[in-house]
Amino acid sequence: MNLLTRYLGREIYLSIALVFAALIMLFAFLDLIHELNVMGQDKYHMGYVLLFVALTIPGHIYELFPVAALVGTIFALVQMAASSELTIYRSSGASLWQMIGALFKIALPLVILSFVFSEFIAPPSEKMAQKLRLKAQNAQVSLKEFRSGVWVKDEHSFVNVKNVLPDTSLLNIDIYQFDETYHLQAITNAKRANFVEQGLWQLEEVSETRFDKQGTSVNTAQSQEWRSALNPGLLNVLLVVPEQMSAYDLYLYTRHLQDNRQQSARYEIAMWNKLVYPFALMVMMLLALPFASYHRRAGGVGAMIFLGIVLGLVFHFVGRLFSSLGALNDWQPFFSASAMTALFLLLGVLMLWWTERR
Repeated sequence: MNLLTRYLGREIYLSIALVFAALIMLFAFLDLIHELNVMGQDKYHMGYVLLFVALTIPGHIYELFPVAALVGTIFALVQMAASSELTIYRSSGASLWQMIGALFKIALPLVILSFVFSEFIAPPSEKMAQKLRLKAQNAQVSLKEFRSGVWVKDEHSFVNVKNVLPDTSLLNIDIYQFDETYHLQAITNAKRANFVEQGLWQLEEVSETRFDKQGTSVNTAQSQEWRSALNPGLLNVLLVVPEQMSAYDLYLYTRHLQDNRQQSARYEIAMWNKLVYPFALMVMMLLALPFASYHRRAGGVGAMIFLGIVLGLVFHFVGRLFSSLGALNDWQPFFSASAMTALFLLLGVLMLWWTERR
């Protein structure tokens, strides 16, 4: 059985690598075409465009892992079935459960690799790509959640930020300070805020309006310290979409939102997606196993691969649809993140049961 596992693993890994090569080249080419539309803005020339496309590749690798695993495994198994290799293995005593066990052993290194890309390679690479483009274009992150910018609750204060620079410095900040009964105590406006250390920012060109029983008073200062729970790590979510963040960063940000009684559904769903997604590889490889019962005369290798691509794309896009619907309708985050994986697991089990009955 160990011999079967090693042989299967070699064939499946090779097929997955070939599928990955084709998919990554396709997605990189599409990214290149998209970036050519904005090339020429300030210093954003071809060198920066190619570097940006290269930095986005790890994110594509992580996203395409289940699709590549499904198509690559189908290709390997159908080729082996067509040459009667799997038939020989089955007739020599390899049971269905042994085949499933072999596939899960083969999938385990891919699960670990997917998790490594998810947590340690894709998120920093995506941040670097976005910062590179913004810096080359001499641009700012314009916050569009509301016309007035983005609003953040910080203990008893509400902070309004208009723009964020690539180095996460803040531009045009308004800080509304309230007491414990939420009576307005002061409004602080600053042209810029620079992060100093955890819990401390340095405000520049500050104007502070205070409200008390005697009336209002206005004070100005060239610089002023600002104590806040905000930090560049939390603000990095403005550069990277939740789906490209690490599970750890998503956990910290959802905790921040929950502590301030803000809506966190989208980030919770993205966090659970990060945790569930690697195990979808095992489900995809299980789903590929029933295809081993088909031979060339049953439709051809090309037809099986096409069906695998369709199933992979359905998993990818309908899974995103579930996540979006979950955020809109306030569904339970774990359900929204795991629904497609559970459905494909059920589909794989039903297909195995049907092929074994035959």
